[in-house]
Amino acid sequence: MAPAAKPRVIPRAEHTISRSHISPNALRVLYRLKDAGFQGFLVGGCVRDLLLGMEPKDFDVATDALPDQVKRLFRNCRLVGRRFRLAHVFFGQEIIEVATFRAASAPSQGEEPLADADPEDGEAAELDEPELATESSGEAEDRDEAQDEASEPAVATRDRAFGREGRPLLDDDSERKFDETGRILRDNVYGTIDEDVWRRDFTANSLYYNIADFSIWDYVGGVEDIAARRLRLIGDPETRFREDPVRMLRAARFEAKLGFEIDPQTAEPIGPLRELLGGVPPARLFDETLKLFLTGHGAKSLEALRRRGLLAQLLPSVDSYLTQHSGGLVERLLMKGLANTDARAAAGRPLTPTFLLALLLYGPIAQIIESMPPEKWHEISAIVEACDRAVRQAQAHLAIPRRFSLGLSEMFSLQPRFEHPSGRRSLRLLTHPRFRAAYDLLLLRAELGLASPEMARWWTQVQEVPHEEQGRMADALAQAAGPRPGRPRPGGRRRRRGRRGPRAS
Repeated sequence: MAPAAKPRVIPRAEHTISRSHISPNALRVLYRLKDAGFQGFLVGGCVRDLLLGMEPKDFDVATDALPDQVKRLFRNCRLVGRRFRLAHVFFGQEIIEVATFRAASAPSQGEEPLADADPEDGEAAELDEPELATESSGEAEDRDEAQDEASEPAVATRDRAFGREGRPLLDDDSERKFDETGRILRDNVYGTIDEDVWRRDFTANSLYYNIADFSIWDYVGGVEDIAARRLRLIGDPETRFREDPVRMLRAARFEAKLGFEIDPQTAEPIGPLRELLGGVPPARLFDETLKLFLTGHGAKSLEALRRRGLLAQLLPSVDSYLTQHSGGLVERLLMKGLANTDARAAAGRPLTPTFLLALLLYGPIAQIIESMPPEKWHEISAIVEACDRAVRQAQAHLAIPRRFSLGLSEMFSLQPRFEHPSGRRSLRLLTHPRFRAAYDLLLLRAELGLASPEMARWWTQVQEVPHEEQGRMADALAQAAGPRPGRPRPGGRRRRRGRRGPRAS
Protein backbone atom coordinates (compact mmCIF):
# COMPACT_ATOMS: atom_id res chain seq x y z
CA MET A 1 0.00 0.00 0.00
CA ALA A 2 1.28 3.46 -0.94
CA PRO A 3 0.62 6.46 1.29
CA ALA A 4 -2.04 8.92 0.18
CA ALA A 5 -0.86 12.28 -1.14
CA LYS A 6 -2.70 14.01 1.68
CA PRO A 7 -3.53 12.64 5.11
CA ARG A 8 -6.88 11.82 6.55
CA VAL A 9 -7.09 14.21 9.49
CA ILE A 10 -8.95 12.73 12.46
CA PRO A 11 -10.06 15.54 14.82
CA ARG A 12 -9.73 15.24 18.59
CA ALA A 13 -13.42 14.49 19.02
CA GLU A 14 -13.07 11.32 16.90
CA HIS A 15 -10.14 9.57 18.62
CA THR A 16 -9.28 8.51 22.16
CA ILE A 17 -5.80 9.99 22.69
CA SER A 18 -5.67 12.37 25.64
CA ARG A 19 -2.77 14.61 26.63
CA SER A 20 -3.15 13.28 30.17
CA HIS A 21 -1.70 9.98 28.87
CA ILE A 22 1.26 11.61 27.13
CA SER A 23 4.59 12.12 28.88
CA PRO A 24 4.83 15.69 30.24
CA ASN A 25 8.36 15.87 28.87
CA ALA A 26 7.18 14.89 25.39
CA LEU A 27 4.56 17.62 25.63
CA ARG A 28 7.28 20.13 26.60
CA VAL A 29 9.23 19.23 23.47
CA LEU A 30 6.18 19.42 21.23
CA TYR A 31 5.02 22.79 22.60
CA ARG A 32 8.48 24.34 22.35
CA LEU A 33 8.77 23.25 18.72
CA LYS A 34 5.32 24.68 18.03
CA ASP A 35 6.07 27.97 19.78
CA ALA A 36 9.28 28.33 17.73
CA GLY A 37 7.34 28.05 14.48
CA PHE A 38 8.02 24.40 13.72
CA GLN A 39 5.70 21.46 13.27
CA GLY A 40 5.70 18.92 16.09
CA PHE A 41 4.11 15.47 15.98
CA LEU A 42 4.14 12.43 18.20
CA VAL A 43 4.81 9.55 15.85
CA GLY A 44 5.20 5.82 15.70
CA GLY A 45 4.57 3.20 18.34
CA CYS A 46 3.53 5.66 21.05
CA VAL A 47 0.52 6.81 18.98
CA ARG A 48 -0.36 3.18 18.22
CA ASP A 49 -0.13 2.18 21.88
CA LEU A 50 -2.22 5.15 23.01
CA LEU A 51 -4.96 4.15 20.56
CA LEU A 52 -4.79 0.58 21.90
CA GLY A 53 -5.10 1.82 25.48
CA MET A 54 -1.56 0.73 26.32
CA GLU A 55 1.09 2.76 28.13
CA PRO A 56 3.87 3.62 25.65
CA LYS A 57 7.42 2.65 26.58
CA ASP A 58 8.75 5.90 25.14
CA PHE A 59 7.61 8.88 23.10
CA ASP A 60 9.15 9.84 19.76
CA VAL A 61 8.72 13.19 18.03
CA ALA A 62 8.91 14.12 14.35
CA THR A 63 9.40 17.69 13.18
CA ASP A 64 10.38 19.88 10.25
CA ALA A 65 13.17 21.39 12.38
CA LEU A 66 16.68 20.26 11.45
CA PRO A 67 18.78 18.48 14.09
CA ASP A 68 20.95 21.55 14.70
CA GLN A 69 17.83 23.67 15.16
CA VAL A 70 16.45 21.23 17.70
CA LYS A 71 19.72 21.39 19.59
CA ARG A 72 19.54 25.19 19.71
CA LEU A 73 16.03 25.01 21.14
CA PHE A 74 16.94 22.59 23.92
CA ARG A 75 19.99 23.00 26.11
CA ASN A 76 19.49 19.45 27.37
CA CYS A 77 19.88 18.04 23.84
CA ARG A 78 22.50 15.83 22.22
CA LEU A 79 22.78 14.96 18.52
CA VAL A 80 23.52 11.30 17.91
CA GLY A 81 24.20 8.95 15.01
CA ARG A 82 26.29 9.20 11.88
CA ARG A 83 23.97 7.30 9.56
CA PHE A 84 20.73 8.90 10.76
CA ARG A 85 21.06 12.17 12.62
CA LEU A 86 18.70 12.34 15.59
CA ALA A 87 18.27 14.70 18.52
CA HIS A 88 17.96 13.23 22.01
CA VAL A 89 16.42 15.60 24.55
CA PHE A 90 17.23 14.49 28.10
CA PHE A 91 14.90 14.83 31.07
CA GLY A 92 16.64 12.87 33.81
CA GLN A 93 16.26 9.20 32.89
CA GLU A 94 13.71 9.92 30.16
CA ILE A 95 14.92 10.62 26.62
CA ILE A 96 12.64 12.16 24.03
CA GLU A 97 13.93 11.31 20.57
CA VAL A 98 13.34 14.00 17.94
CA ALA A 99 13.74 13.16 14.24
CA THR A 100 13.56 15.51 11.29
CA PHE A 101 11.14 14.61 8.50
CA ARG A 102 13.05 12.70 5.85
CA ALA A 103 12.44 12.26 2.16
CA ALA A 104 11.75 8.88 0.54
CA SER A 105 12.33 5.73 2.60
CA ALA A 106 14.64 5.44 5.56
CA PRO A 107 14.38 3.25 8.65
CA SER A 108 11.93 4.36 11.28
CA GLN A 109 13.18 6.54 14.08
CA GLY A 110 14.52 4.37 16.82
CA GLU A 111 14.82 1.47 14.35
CA GLU A 112 18.56 1.83 13.71
CA PRO A 113 21.16 1.81 16.50
CA LEU A 114 23.74 4.54 16.39
CA ALA A 115 26.55 3.73 14.00
CA ASP A 116 29.09 5.29 16.33
CA ALA A 117 27.80 3.56 19.45
CA ASP A 118 29.89 1.00 21.25
CA PRO A 119 27.76 -2.15 21.66
CA GLU A 120 28.91 -2.23 25.28
CA ASP A 121 27.42 1.20 25.95
CA GLY A 122 23.96 2.66 25.76
CA GLU A 123 20.83 0.53 25.91
CA ALA A 124 22.73 -2.74 26.13
CA ALA A 125 24.80 -1.71 29.16
CA GLU A 126 24.17 -3.15 32.59
CA LEU A 127 23.98 -1.25 35.82
CA ASP A 128 25.07 -3.33 38.80
CA GLU A 129 23.82 -6.46 37.00
CA PRO A 130 21.00 -6.76 36.17
CA GLU A 131 19.36 -3.49 35.12
CA LEU A 132 19.83 -1.99 31.65
CA ALA A 133 21.33 1.47 31.50
CA THR A 134 19.60 4.34 29.75
CA GLU A 135 22.37 6.90 29.86
CA SER A 136 26.13 6.73 29.97
CA SER A 137 28.41 9.10 31.82
CA GLY A 138 29.49 10.49 28.48
CA GLU A 139 25.91 11.41 27.65
CA ALA A 140 25.56 13.21 30.95
CA GLU A 141 28.72 15.20 30.23
CA ASP A 142 27.45 16.13 26.78
CA ARG A 143 24.16 17.26 28.28
CA ASP A 144 25.97 19.50 30.74
CA GLU A 145 28.10 20.97 27.97
CA ALA A 146 24.98 21.68 25.92
CA GLN A 147 23.63 23.87 28.71
CA ASP A 148 26.46 26.34 28.09
CA GLU A 149 25.56 26.83 24.44
CA ALA A 150 23.91 30.10 23.48
CA SER A 151 20.52 29.92 21.79
CA GLU A 152 19.70 31.75 18.57
CA PRO A 153 16.25 33.12 17.80
CA ALA A 154 14.29 30.15 16.51
CA VAL A 155 12.54 31.89 13.63
CA ALA A 156 15.78 33.34 12.25
CA THR A 157 17.37 29.91 12.41
CA ARG A 158 14.41 28.43 10.61
CA ASP A 159 14.59 30.96 7.75
CA ARG A 160 18.28 30.28 7.11
CA ALA A 161 17.83 26.51 7.00
CA PHE A 162 14.73 26.36 4.81
CA GLY A 163 14.31 27.32 1.17
CA ARG A 164 11.81 29.76 -0.22
CA GLU A 165 9.06 27.15 -0.39
CA GLY A 166 9.65 26.01 3.16
CA ARG A 167 11.44 22.79 2.16
CA PRO A 168 14.41 21.87 4.35
CA LEU A 169 17.78 22.32 2.70
CA LEU A 170 20.24 19.43 2.68
CA ASP A 171 22.97 19.55 5.31
CA ASP A 172 26.61 18.63 4.74
CA ASP A 173 25.99 15.00 5.62
CA SER A 174 22.99 14.61 3.33
CA GLU A 175 23.15 11.67 0.94
CA ARG A 176 21.30 8.42 0.41
CA LYS A 177 23.19 5.17 -0.12
CA PHE A 178 22.07 1.58 -0.68
CA ASP A 179 24.04 -1.64 -0.85
CA GLU A 180 23.75 -4.26 -3.60
CA THR A 181 20.78 -5.97 -1.88
CA GLY A 182 18.79 -2.74 -1.64
CA ARG A 183 19.47 -2.14 2.07
CA ILE A 184 19.68 1.50 3.08
CA LEU A 185 23.15 2.41 4.30
CA ARG A 186 22.65 6.12 4.85
CA ASP A 187 19.82 8.60 4.55
CA ASN A 188 20.06 12.15 5.81
CA VAL A 189 17.95 13.66 3.02
CA TYR A 190 15.38 15.79 4.79
CA GLY A 191 11.89 16.35 3.45
CA THR A 192 8.30 17.04 4.45
CA ILE A 193 5.80 15.09 6.49
CA ASP A 194 4.15 13.90 3.26
CA GLU A 195 7.46 12.26 2.32
CA ASP A 196 8.40 11.19 5.83
CA VAL A 197 5.59 8.65 6.00
CA TRP A 198 7.45 6.55 3.40
CA ARG A 199 10.29 5.88 5.82
CA ARG A 200 7.92 4.35 8.36
CA ASP A 201 7.61 0.60 8.26
CA PHE A 202 4.13 -0.61 9.21
CA THR A 203 0.85 1.23 8.82
CA ALA A 204 0.12 0.84 12.55
CA ASN A 205 3.38 2.68 13.32
CA SER A 206 2.80 5.51 10.85
CA LEU A 207 0.31 7.76 12.59
CA TYR A 208 1.13 11.38 13.49
CA TYR A 209 -0.42 13.15 16.49
CA ASN A 210 -0.40 16.90 15.83
CA ILE A 211 0.17 19.06 18.90
CA ALA A 212 -1.25 22.09 17.07
CA ASP A 213 -4.85 20.87 17.18
CA PHE A 214 -4.58 17.40 18.83
CA SER A 215 -5.63 15.67 15.61
CA ILE A 216 -4.24 12.43 14.14
CA TRP A 217 -2.84 12.44 10.61
CA ASP A 218 -3.23 9.11 8.83
CA TYR A 219 -1.72 8.62 5.36
CA VAL A 220 -1.89 4.83 5.17
CA GLY A 221 -5.05 3.55 6.85
CA GLY A 222 -3.20 2.89 10.08
CA VAL A 223 -6.22 3.63 12.28
CA GLU A 224 -8.25 0.95 10.49
CA ASP A 225 -5.39 -1.56 10.68
CA ILE A 226 -5.02 -0.99 14.42
CA ALA A 227 -8.75 -1.54 14.89
CA ALA A 228 -8.47 -4.77 12.85
CA ARG A 229 -5.26 -5.75 14.71
CA ARG A 230 -3.51 -6.15 11.37
CA LEU A 231 0.21 -5.65 10.68
CA ARG A 232 0.84 -4.37 7.17
CA LEU A 233 3.93 -2.89 5.54
CA ILE A 234 3.79 0.42 3.71
CA GLY A 235 4.71 -0.01 0.05
CA ASP A 236 5.89 -3.16 -1.70
CA PRO A 237 6.82 -5.70 1.03
CA GLU A 238 9.78 -7.19 -0.84
CA THR A 239 11.27 -3.77 -1.50
CA ARG A 240 10.76 -2.64 2.07
CA PHE A 241 12.33 -5.81 3.51
CA ARG A 242 15.30 -5.42 1.17
CA GLU A 243 15.74 -1.80 2.29
CA ASP A 244 15.94 -2.95 5.89
CA PRO A 245 15.90 -6.72 6.60
CA VAL A 246 15.46 -6.07 10.33
CA ARG A 247 11.85 -5.22 9.48
CA MET A 248 11.29 -8.98 9.33
CA LEU A 249 12.34 -9.25 12.98
CA ARG A 250 10.21 -6.24 13.83
CA ALA A 251 7.22 -7.91 12.19
CA ALA A 252 7.72 -10.96 14.41
CA ARG A 253 8.18 -8.73 17.46
CA PHE A 254 4.98 -6.77 16.86
CA GLU A 255 3.13 -9.99 16.09
CA ALA A 256 4.18 -11.26 19.51
CA LYS A 257 3.83 -8.00 21.45
CA LEU A 258 0.53 -6.76 20.06
CA GLY A 259 -1.15 -10.00 19.08
CA PHE A 260 -1.60 -8.60 15.57
CA GLU A 261 -1.92 -10.83 12.52
CA ILE A 262 0.64 -10.18 9.79
CA ASP A 263 -1.07 -9.34 6.52
CA PRO A 264 -0.55 -12.21 4.00
CA GLN A 265 1.11 -9.94 1.43
CA THR A 266 3.50 -8.67 4.11
CA ALA A 267 4.29 -12.19 5.36
CA GLU A 268 4.86 -13.75 1.93
CA PRO A 269 8.41 -12.41 1.22
CA ILE A 270 9.77 -13.21 4.71
CA GLY A 271 10.72 -16.79 3.82
CA PRO A 272 12.60 -15.99 0.59
CA LEU A 273 14.32 -12.91 2.04
CA ARG A 274 15.18 -13.95 5.59
CA GLU A 275 18.79 -14.77 4.66
CA LEU A 276 19.31 -11.02 4.08
CA LEU A 277 19.58 -10.74 7.87
CA GLY A 278 23.09 -12.11 7.44
CA GLY A 279 24.12 -8.73 6.06
CA VAL A 280 22.85 -6.76 9.05
CA PRO A 281 25.52 -5.55 11.52
CA PRO A 282 25.76 -7.97 14.49
CA ALA A 283 25.50 -5.10 16.98
CA ARG A 284 22.11 -4.19 15.58
CA LEU A 285 20.91 -7.80 15.70
CA PHE A 286 21.95 -8.03 19.36
CA ASP A 287 19.97 -4.88 20.10
CA GLU A 288 16.95 -6.33 18.32
CA THR A 289 17.34 -9.59 20.26
CA LEU A 290 17.04 -7.70 23.53
CA LYS A 291 13.86 -6.03 22.25
CA LEU A 292 12.43 -9.39 21.24
CA PHE A 293 13.09 -11.17 24.52
CA LEU A 294 13.40 -8.59 27.31
CA THR A 295 10.34 -6.39 26.81
CA GLY A 296 7.62 -8.63 28.21
CA HIS A 297 6.76 -10.93 25.30
CA GLY A 298 9.80 -13.19 25.02
CA ALA A 299 7.94 -16.51 24.96
CA LYS A 300 5.63 -15.36 22.17
CA SER A 301 8.59 -13.82 20.31
CA LEU A 302 10.38 -17.17 20.27
CA GLU A 303 7.28 -18.83 18.87
CA ALA A 304 6.91 -16.15 16.19
CA LEU A 305 10.59 -16.37 15.21
CA ARG A 306 10.42 -20.14 14.83
CA ARG A 307 7.13 -19.98 12.94
CA ARG A 308 8.60 -17.45 10.46
CA GLY A 309 11.94 -19.28 10.11
CA LEU A 310 13.80 -16.29 11.55
CA LEU A 311 15.41 -17.91 14.59
CA ALA A 312 17.72 -19.84 12.25
CA GLN A 313 19.07 -16.51 10.97
CA LEU A 314 19.41 -14.95 14.41
CA LEU A 315 20.69 -17.90 16.47
CA PRO A 316 21.33 -20.90 14.20
CA SER A 317 22.74 -23.12 16.97
CA VAL A 318 19.67 -22.57 19.13
CA ASP A 319 17.27 -23.22 16.25
CA SER A 320 19.18 -26.39 15.31
CA TYR A 321 19.13 -27.73 18.87
CA LEU A 322 15.41 -27.05 19.35
CA THR A 323 14.64 -28.71 16.02
CA GLN A 324 16.64 -31.81 16.95
CA HIS A 325 15.17 -32.01 20.47
CA SER A 326 11.65 -30.74 19.89
CA GLY A 327 9.54 -30.88 23.04
CA GLY A 328 12.49 -31.93 25.20
CA LEU A 329 13.49 -30.72 28.64
CA VAL A 330 15.70 -27.93 27.30
CA GLU A 331 12.88 -26.51 25.20
CA ARG A 332 10.61 -26.64 28.25
CA LEU A 333 13.31 -24.93 30.33
CA LEU A 334 13.66 -22.19 27.72
CA MET A 335 9.93 -21.54 27.45
CA LYS A 336 9.49 -21.59 31.23
CA GLY A 337 12.45 -19.23 31.68
CA LEU A 338 11.10 -16.81 29.07
CA ALA A 339 7.67 -16.91 30.73
CA ASN A 340 9.32 -16.04 34.06
CA THR A 341 11.22 -13.21 32.34
CA ASP A 342 7.99 -11.87 30.85
CA ALA A 343 6.40 -11.89 34.30
CA ARG A 344 9.34 -9.93 35.73
CA ALA A 345 9.03 -7.39 32.92
CA ALA A 346 5.31 -7.01 33.57
CA ALA A 347 6.03 -6.41 37.26
CA GLY A 348 8.68 -3.80 36.46
CA ARG A 349 11.46 -5.93 37.94
CA PRO A 350 15.03 -5.73 36.56
CA LEU A 351 16.11 -8.01 33.73
CA THR A 352 19.55 -9.06 32.54
CA PRO A 353 20.83 -10.05 29.10
CA THR A 354 23.18 -12.50 30.86
CA PHE A 355 20.29 -14.61 32.13
CA LEU A 356 18.58 -14.41 28.74
CA LEU A 357 21.73 -15.74 27.05
CA ALA A 358 21.87 -18.58 29.59
CA LEU A 359 18.34 -19.58 28.62
CA LEU A 360 18.89 -19.33 24.89
CA LEU A 361 22.26 -21.08 24.85
CA TYR A 362 21.48 -23.77 27.44
CA GLY A 363 20.90 -26.42 24.78
CA PRO A 364 23.99 -25.67 22.68
CA ILE A 365 26.15 -25.56 25.84
CA ALA A 366 24.83 -28.92 27.06
CA GLN A 367 25.33 -30.41 23.60
CA ILE A 368 28.94 -29.25 23.48
CA ILE A 369 29.65 -30.70 26.94
CA GLU A 370 28.18 -34.06 25.96
CA SER A 371 30.25 -34.11 22.77
CA MET A 372 33.40 -34.17 24.92
CA PRO A 373 34.95 -37.37 26.32
CA PRO A 374 32.82 -38.55 29.26
CA GLU A 375 35.71 -38.17 31.71
CA LYS A 376 35.61 -34.39 31.08
CA TRP A 377 31.90 -33.94 31.67
CA HIS A 378 32.46 -33.43 35.40
CA GLU A 379 35.10 -30.74 35.08
CA ILE A 380 34.29 -27.07 35.56
CA SER A 381 36.89 -26.29 32.90
CA ALA A 382 34.77 -28.25 30.44
CA ILE A 383 31.72 -26.18 31.36
CA VAL A 384 33.63 -22.96 30.81
CA GLU A 385 34.98 -24.22 27.48
CA ALA A 386 31.48 -25.20 26.36
CA CYS A 387 30.14 -21.76 27.29
CA ASP A 388 32.93 -20.07 25.34
CA ARG A 389 32.31 -22.21 22.27
CA ALA A 390 28.55 -21.65 22.35
CA VAL A 391 29.04 -17.89 22.68
CA ARG A 392 31.51 -17.85 19.77
CA GLN A 393 28.96 -19.62 17.62
CA ALA A 394 26.33 -17.04 18.53
CA GLN A 395 28.76 -14.16 17.96
CA ALA A 396 28.94 -15.07 14.29
CA HIS A 397 25.54 -13.33 14.12
CA LEU A 398 25.16 -11.28 17.31
CA ALA A 399 27.67 -8.85 18.82
CA ILE A 400 27.50 -10.12 22.41
CA PRO A 401 29.41 -7.78 24.77
CA ARG A 402 32.18 -9.48 26.72
CA ARG A 403 30.71 -8.74 30.14
CA PHE A 404 27.61 -10.76 29.21
CA SER A 405 29.61 -13.73 27.91
CA LEU A 406 31.78 -13.72 31.06
CA GLY A 407 28.67 -13.56 33.21
CA LEU A 408 27.23 -16.52 31.34
CA SER A 409 30.31 -18.64 32.06
CA GLU A 410 30.17 -17.68 35.73
CA MET A 411 26.49 -18.62 35.97
CA PHE A 412 27.11 -22.10 34.58
CA SER A 413 30.30 -22.59 36.59
CA LEU A 414 28.34 -22.01 39.79
CA GLN A 415 25.82 -24.77 39.07
CA PRO A 416 27.98 -27.72 40.24
CA ARG A 417 29.04 -25.71 43.28
CA PHE A 418 25.36 -25.28 44.14
CA GLU A 419 24.65 -28.98 43.72
CA HIS A 420 27.73 -30.16 45.65
CA PRO A 421 28.37 -27.58 48.40
CA SER A 422 31.55 -28.03 50.46
CA GLY A 423 30.61 -27.04 54.00
CA ARG A 424 30.89 -23.45 55.17
CA ARG A 425 33.09 -22.53 52.21
CA SER A 426 30.01 -22.78 50.02
CA LEU A 427 28.39 -19.89 51.88
CA ARG A 428 30.81 -17.58 50.10
CA LEU A 429 28.65 -18.07 47.02
CA LEU A 430 25.97 -15.94 48.67
CA THR A 431 28.12 -12.86 48.05
CA HIS A 432 29.15 -13.80 44.51
CA PRO A 433 28.17 -11.09 41.96
CA ARG A 434 26.37 -13.68 39.82
CA PHE A 435 24.70 -15.49 42.71
CA ARG A 436 21.17 -14.26 42.04
CA ALA A 437 21.17 -15.06 38.32
CA ALA A 438 22.87 -18.44 38.89
CA TYR A 439 20.44 -19.26 41.73
CA ASP A 440 17.47 -18.48 39.48
CA LEU A 441 18.92 -20.83 36.87
CA LEU A 442 19.31 -23.53 39.54
CA LEU A 443 15.64 -23.18 40.54
CA LEU A 444 14.59 -23.47 36.92
CA ARG A 445 16.73 -26.55 36.38
CA ALA A 446 15.45 -28.17 39.55
CA GLU A 447 11.84 -27.51 38.56
CA LEU A 448 12.38 -29.54 35.38
CA GLY A 449 14.46 -32.30 36.98
CA LEU A 450 17.80 -31.10 35.60
CA ALA A 451 19.15 -30.39 39.11
CA SER A 452 18.47 -31.63 42.62
CA PRO A 453 15.22 -30.17 44.04
CA GLU A 454 16.53 -30.80 47.56
CA MET A 455 19.62 -28.66 46.96
CA ALA A 456 17.51 -25.94 45.37
CA ARG A 457 15.35 -25.86 48.51
CA TRP A 458 18.46 -25.79 50.71
CA TRP A 459 19.84 -22.73 48.89
CA THR A 460 16.47 -21.05 49.20
CA GLN A 461 16.30 -21.70 52.94
CA VAL A 462 19.89 -20.68 53.66
CA GLN A 463 19.18 -17.19 52.30
CA GLU A 464 16.29 -16.75 54.73
CA VAL A 465 18.06 -17.48 58.02
CA PRO A 466 20.52 -15.44 60.15
CA HIS A 467 24.24 -15.74 59.53
CA GLU A 468 24.82 -18.04 62.53
CA GLU A 469 22.12 -20.41 61.37
CA GLN A 470 23.63 -20.47 57.89
CA GLY A 471 26.85 -21.90 59.35
CA ARG A 472 24.93 -24.59 61.25
CA MET A 473 23.01 -25.53 58.10
CA ALA A 474 26.25 -25.87 56.15
CA ASP A 475 27.80 -28.04 58.87
CA ALA A 476 24.72 -30.26 59.02
CA LEU A 477 24.70 -30.68 55.25
CA ALA A 478 28.38 -31.61 55.17
CA GLN A 479 27.91 -34.11 58.01
CA ALA A 480 24.91 -35.70 56.30
CA ALA A 481 26.86 -36.04 53.06
CA GLY A 482 29.70 -37.90 54.86
CA PRO A 483 33.20 -38.36 53.45
CA ARG A 484 33.49 -37.75 49.75
CA PRO A 485 34.13 -40.92 47.73
CA GLY A 486 37.36 -41.39 45.79
CA ARG A 487 40.84 -42.74 46.21
CA PRO A 488 43.16 -40.99 48.72
CA ARG A 489 45.49 -38.47 47.10
CA PRO A 490 49.08 -37.82 48.16
CA GLY A 491 49.16 -36.25 51.62
CA GLY A 492 46.02 -38.03 52.70
CA ARG A 493 43.63 -35.69 50.86
CA ARG A 494 40.78 -37.18 48.90
CA ARG A 495 39.74 -36.26 45.39
CA ARG A 496 36.54 -34.25 45.22
CA ARG A 497 33.49 -35.89 43.81
CA GLY A 498 32.98 -35.10 40.14
CA ARG A 499 30.91 -32.07 39.27
CA ARG A 500 28.45 -32.27 36.46
CA GLY A 501 27.64 -29.50 34.02
CA PRO A 502 24.21 -28.75 32.59
CA ARG A 503 22.42 -31.82 31.29
CA ALA A 504 20.50 -31.81 28.04
CA SER A 505 18.00 -34.44 29.12
